[in-house]
Amino acid sequence: MKNNLAVIPKMFKTNFGLFSEITKGFWRMGKARHLPKKDYGHNHFKNLALVYFKLTGSCNLRCVMCGQYGDKGVMNDCAAEESKKILPLETWKKFVDEIAPQKPVIYVWGGEPFLYPDIFPLCKYMVEKGLFVSVNTNGTLIERHAETIVRDRWSTLFVSLDAFRDVNDELRGKGSYDKVIAGFKAINREKKKQNVKYPLLGVVTVVTNKNYMDLANLAQASREYDIDLHIYNLGTYTNDSIVAAQKQLMKEKLDTEIDCLEAYNTGYNTGIDGIKLYSILQDIQNNNYGHPIVTVPFLNPEKTHTYYAELETPVRNHCIVPWCQANVNYNGDVHFCADYPDYILGNIKEQSFKEIVNGDRANCFRKAIHESEGGMFPGCLRCYQNMLFGNRIKGF
Repeated sequence: MKNNLAVIPKMFKTNFGLFSEITKGFWRMGKARHLPKKDYGHNHFKNLALVYFKLTGSCNLRCVMCGQYGDKGVMNDCAAEESKKILPLETWKKFVDEIAPQKPVIYVWGGEPFLYPDIFPLCKYMVEKGLFVSVNTNGTLIERHAETIVRDRWSTLFVSLDAFRDVNDELRGKGSYDKVIAGFKAINREKKKQNVKYPLLGVVTVVTNKNYMDLANLAQASREYDIDLHIYNLGTYTNDSIVAAQKQLMKEKLDTEIDCLEAYNTGYNTGIDGIKLYSILQDIQNNNYGHPIVTVPFLNPEKTHTYYAELETPVRNHCIVPWCQANVNYNGDVHFCADYPDYILGNIKEQSFKEIVNGDRANCFRKAIHESEGGMFPGCLRCYQNMLFGNRIKGF
């Protein structure tokens, strides 16, 4: 399987300007990896490179593996109540005004972000502020909004798609595959009509024991999507032992009770044939489907089995997220870990973002994770953010 670095020339050939902006963002995050891991007495706001905007917890799908609405999803019993807590547009715009001078990459998600009533004026406002705006969606609502998305020049649109039609619909809901493809076609029609290159279209595929044998069929079908990038995410998984260790650490070090990590204790990692999966991914990357392909994390062939079958074996360490990134939840709460929101740093309705990321709770978190074995918590072992931005352990 090719190293992910091999696809960089293809990315720049696809759209030099846009991938230059992506590279700048990753360079800033890479710099955070090598700088001393300071906590108190340092202005962390100036190192801000990536901010997640979780606009809503609501979603129109019930994907089985989802940490929010899947088998063990944390939103299953509270979605209706939580949907009432979304921030108004003016609060988000005030937040954008504060962070815009730092030029972080913006990653908009949910739930399903298209269910946030003011997503279009908000994204337009961010683009007008000169920010790189990437939106992650399940793709089922794109078609009806294609003209606006293209007109407002969103930077990238990442769509979740996990397999070819039948398998994908088993995981995400009947008809979801065809709605995504209709959305791709609508965006590409509008790009031609408006004579623009934006947004770049990407697919994100989460690998589980339910879909890994169908990945080749998805790759073959993707020739027709006219997309710019395909990311194969090996997935976020945990087990009883890891959950228990994380709960103990968070209680002892940060006086926090956690619930969210259990949502990834699904068992969808079990039974995956690592050798077979590696062979499938290698064949996919060795073929030309008309767009670059990236695997997160990239692993040495013999370690694919380890990733799924030995969850307590680290493959990445020294998480850098608290030194260059943050997530703002739909209710204004700020936390570092996008998928693990239990430890709240503050709320943008009550404090400036700069005060929050430089505050006592943020620095206590940084100090605790920096002093932990391998510069990460037990719950970080298969965290998607750590797979993207953590240090690659020798041999993996």
